[in-house]
Amino acid sequence: MRKNKLSHLLEPSLRLYFLCLLVFAGVTALFSLPAALAELAVVLVLYLYFRRSNAHRQKEIIQYIESVTCNMDTATKDTMVNAPLPMVIFRPENDEVIWSNDRFLQITGEREHLFDTKLTAAVPDFSSRWLMEGKTECPTEVLLGERRFQVFGHLVRTEDSGARGYLATTYWVDVTDLADVRDLYYAARPVAAILMLDNYEELMKGIPDNARSALRSEIDQRLDQWAAPAQGLFCRYDRDRYLFLFEEHFLAQFQEGKFSVLDAVHEVVSPNGLPATVSIGIGRDADTLEELFQYASLSVEMALSRGGDQAVIKNKFNFEFYGGRTKELEKRTKVKSRVMANALGELVADASRVFVMGHKFPDLDCIGAAAGVCAIARKKGAPVNIVKEAGQNPASEMMEKLSQLPEYQGVFLSVQDAILAADVNALLVVVDTNRPEQVVSQDLLEACNKVAVIDHHRRAATYIANAALNFHEPYASSASELVTELLQYLLEGADLRKAEAEALLAGITLDTKQFTMRTGSRTFEAAAFLRRSGADTGDVKKLFQNDLEGTIARYDIIQNARMYRNDIAVARVDHPVGRITAAQAADELLNISGIDTSFVLFPDGEGRVILSARSMGDVNVQVILEKLGGGGNAATAGAQVPGKSVDEVTKDLLRAIDQYLEEE
Repeated sequence: MRKNKLSHLLEPSLRLYFLCLLVFAGVTALFSLPAALAELAVVLVLYLYFRRSNAHRQKEIIQYIESVTCNMDTATKDTMVNAPLPMVIFRPENDEVIWSNDRFLQITGEREHLFDTKLTAAVPDFSSRWLMEGKTECPTEVLLGERRFQVFGHLVRTEDSGARGYLATTYWVDVTDLADVRDLYYAARPVAAILMLDNYEELMKGIPDNARSALRSEIDQRLDQWAAPAQGLFCRYDRDRYLFLFEEHFLAQFQEGKFSVLDAVHEVVSPNGLPATVSIGIGRDADTLEELFQYASLSVEMALSRGGDQAVIKNKFNFEFYGGRTKELEKRTKVKSRVMANALGELVADASRVFVMGHKFPDLDCIGAAAGVCAIARKKGAPVNIVKEAGQNPASEMMEKLSQLPEYQGVFLSVQDAILAADVNALLVVVDTNRPEQVVSQDLLEACNKVAVIDHHRRAATYIANAALNFHEPYASSASELVTELLQYLLEGADLRKAEAEALLAGITLDTKQFTMRTGSRTFEAAAFLRRSGADTGDVKKLFQNDLEGTIARYDIIQNARMYRNDIAVARVDHPVGRITAAQAADELLNISGIDTSFVLFPDGEGRVILSARSMGDVNVQVILEKLGGGGNAATAGAQVPGKSVDEVTKDLLRAIDQYLEEE
């Protein structure tokens, strides 16, 4: 059938010409019959000659094509057998080998063909899943003995005894030499590290020069001992900063040792009894040395913004954190607060409009800080609006109290109205968060050209970058405390309304757990300023009162608490509860003897599991909840986990706790 089709295709299409000749002969017969017969005889002879020559030509062409096909089959078989690359054909469903050439036998060390055997028996590390996924190249190199191979292949569908299956043909390319050179290149890439003494000013304050020299010498000795094995360049380039350049393959040793230099520096204590702490910022995987140093600078800035005493590694894509489990030390100088106050005052005065925005589901600290910024804007004569979130929140009562003031008529604005009102000269002040995904509106954040951030939470891997002003102090008890410090340089006591002072004091009271947690001397100084400005502690106390239903729900959560690892309480409920109630339950658990850390988990009814965590200070709950996508500070943290059940999140939480305690 195929030959007939081929013959038809090879036959010249001359029928039309013979038909024309017959027509001419018929026309000739009308005038001369002998002439017509002569024409017919000539046409017949030509046709017979055409048929004979055409048949002979077709036969020759078919023989040639059959000869070529046979040669191709022979060449194909010879190519497969004597191919320069190792080849193996197998069934990917069960790894059964169908055929392999001699070169594949050589690399596997087999002497006989691998018929009816498993490919994984000869190559244990090989997996054919990538072929079933439609890929033509193995995503990883395959290790075979001391050699490494890049495997290419493809699938062919087959039918055997009526059943469909697949045959996989793979080609194995030895890339050992290339891989060795590549690994050597990556291992020898430069890594830049900046080491900074966090508390240099505090260490050197009030001690004689000879004691300072001895202290610096002891710190330098600890740092030199840690850096020496890397055989890199280590030098001091500022009074409290060091530059360390080394090759990347030494970085894994530092990571495995959990950056032991952090603990080594802790052992250096000043005559005042203050231990030294160091922050390490490391940059890697950069294209240029300039970019590498920028990565290291960003890393050390990240370490400081998270409280210091830790190591941070930055590559092209993300940050990695090590350490950071000690409590933040309160700064004893207000120079930064004064500088930030002047800078914020200038930004507000130059702005056409000021927008104040906090985190989603704002609490009293968020609204208190926002009210303080409104007071600054009012003093500078700039129009101001607080961007509010739809629905109820923990600070709804305080927002209602502020909205009754004449100065706050029309101040609270929806997200949509704020975006429409924003112009090129508008200033957005973000309070009580530094993460873009947690603000009330990311669209408004992107719409404003000038952004200022005031926050006390430890910085996470994602943060608001390129801010015109970033007043970020993780040592502070609350955002309200930071704003209150700014107010002391920008306002007189009479410029602050009584309700605003109470909102700020309520924010400090909330985050310090009634002035019992994360308090320093500056916390009480801020509270004293607010008290002088008219804040009534009795009215603030009323903001923390609960109704009977909420109290019952809180103690219902406490009843579900179970002890874990001796002093950690984990309370989980399988039904939605109020976030305020859950947070209060986590606080209440710390009042029970023997509990130093508490976690509360509950579903919110929208496919997410909410976590609230509290600590007396020995356990850093922020580090634990960061593993679940959350954040906060050492004593107070939270997280939202979408797409998982309470049981799954509970297991993840316990694993995170175990990992944290094992690293201690």
